[in-house]
Amino acid sequence: MRRRLVENGTLVLAAVLLLLHFLHLRADFPNHSPWNDWAKYTDEGWYGDAAIRHYLRGTWHLPGDFNAGVALPVWPLMEALLFRFTGVGIIAARALTVTLFGCTLLASFLLLHGRVQEGRRMRLRTIFAAAACVLLAASPFLYAFSRMAILEPLLVLLTLLALLAAYVLRRARERLQRIALAAGVGLLVALMIGTKTTAIFLLPAVTYMLAASAHWRWRRMLATVGTAAAAAALPCAIYLAYVAHYGYLRDFRYLFSANGYTGITRATLVQVVHETFHNGLWMGPLLYPVALIAICIALLRRNVWRDPVFVSLLLWVLGYFAFLAYHANPQPRYYFVIAVPLALLLARAALHLAEWNWLALYGLLPLMLVLVVLDGAQMMGYVQHPEYSFQTAAERIEQVVESEPGHSHTVLSVSGSDLSLMTGLPSICDDFGTMVLEDRIATYKPGWFVSWNYLEDDKMATLSKFYSLTRVAQFAAMDDPDRNLMIVYRLDAKAGTQPKRRRPGARVLPMHLPVARR
Repeated sequence: MRRRLVENGTLVLAAVLLLLHFLHLRADFPNHSPWNDWAKYTDEGWYGDAAIRHYLRGTWHLPGDFNAGVALPVWPLMEALLFRFTGVGIIAARALTVTLFGCTLLASFLLLHGRVQEGRRMRLRTIFAAAACVLLAASPFLYAFSRMAILEPLLVLLTLLALLAAYVLRRARERLQRIALAAGVGLLVALMIGTKTTAIFLLPAVTYMLAASAHWRWRRMLATVGTAAAAAALPCAIYLAYVAHYGYLRDFRYLFSANGYTGITRATLVQVVHETFHNGLWMGPLLYPVALIAICIALLRRNVWRDPVFVSLLLWVLGYFAFLAYHANPQPRYYFVIAVPLALLLARAALHLAEWNWLALYGLLPLMLVLVVLDGAQMMGYVQHPEYSFQTAAERIEQVVESEPGHSHTVLSVSGSDLSLMTGLPSICDDFGTMVLEDRIATYKPGWFVSWNYLEDDKMATLSKFYSLTRVAQFAAMDDPDRNLMIVYRLDAKAGTQPKRRRPGARVLPMHLPVARR
């Protein structure tokens, strides 16, 4: 009775902490936090642009501009379905990603609740699975990033679902059931890659779980993994054929070339590896070292290596650390994909240690409670003190733009897609795109330019050829000293200097859905 009370109370606490994530969805990313990530200015708009433009412009693709949805279609498709009912808006997009985080908590509980081995102490698995959910829900790091409409929360959920489906496969007795489950895992893998291509670094974890569920029998392993691989490859091949047929390959390739400025080299190997693992402290200055110590101790037990959940989660963490080192561009949001499995590994390691020695139970559960209290206190600080500087600045920019109905409302800005998501203003990106800036200006003729803190020399040189720039307003927003002031310039075309419009190299193919009003 007492054990059931503890289990239920822990799950209720996780649910309450999750509900707090839904408060103040319009608020800024927590200011003066340890995580200085430029994604908070751009990524919510960039990676949902296909859905945003579909409803605001009637087309999901803007030739020459930054079209991330071509290479990463899953998230904008989900947002497009949502916006059909809610209209385009930051609250709807963020509510979706918080809902996905709630599904992540549920999937985490189900995965950890699986049996390690038979025994009278296996009842502890429910307590530790519930404790892991509380750790996740109380994490200020996960709180900050799970409330952003970015790709990482969906990638984590899909990976957990793939591991769950692969784990359930071990119980399937009929051949058709095994084929169906393996195919389901493959489809989830395809969705993972379509969400974020870095998912390929998570494939060893899913493959290991499939092999373990085939009980390491070679014929069954080959059949299971082969079925999953075919089910993953087929939709990916169909989509690539679609991209090639409609002329979107240039946008597809551009996403990868745009990130080509980073990467590990022989000269930077030691420094990059050190920074990659040291930056894990972003996930929690206490959680990170405690989890690593618990995992290392648990690895000394032979039984741990027979636990497919533990090993798969470990491969997940190591695989994504490998990507971070390879990419050599440490950004806090990337660690979201590691923070979730790391917390689950801590709980799973604690369970193994408690099975090994009851003394570990009386040491690890209080330690996890301390982690929850400390993290929860920081998270509650963010909940109780929301700030709205970015949203307020976006609304004031909208007022400035719409105060002149005869002037073009199109905004040129690196944060233009976020402005579109918040206000409905049409926008193009001044930094990324398959056309050079001069050609994008000729094609879309923006009437306004919004920069952060200062006007860069190269953009000034390009814009001043064709426009007279008038600084009309500035608005404080967020806390980054490099990006805390949004400056609005009115663009007035100089007589006879407008660049000639070039024909775009890609077709515009609307999704043929009704355009929703903002």
